[in-house]
Amino acid sequence: QVQLVESGGGLVQVGGSLRLSCVVSAGTFNRYIMAWFRQAPGKERDFVAATFASTFYADSVQGRFTISRDNAKNTVYLQMNSLTPEDTAVYYCAAKESYTGSWRARSDYNYWGQGTQVTVSS
Repeated sequence: QVQLVESGGGLVQVGGSLRLSCVVSAGTFNRYIMAWFRQAPGKERDFVAATFASTFYADSVQGRFTISRDNAKNTVYLQMNSLTPEDTAVYYCAAKESYTGSWRARSDYNYWGQGTQVTVSS
């Protein structure tokens, strides 16, 4: 059974940085499209970034966040810089088996982690 476990969330001040990690166990990591989504209180779960051979970002994080992966470690990362209170959310790691469909649609992802809380204080 494929499992995703996120870590690295926490409390940070405005302008600070955090790096999230997501380790994938089982499955074939190097064949998955990997992504990060986030969900703020009372809002839908939104796309943040995705990576396979290319990388894609939501407009709201472009230039501040960087997604990367280490296939040898079955791990995907999200480096978050210049954080603002609007970045406060639970961040979820997701894996997608199919190369068709939209990389930004949460319904297209097959596996999800449990989430890690990121809180940015002003």
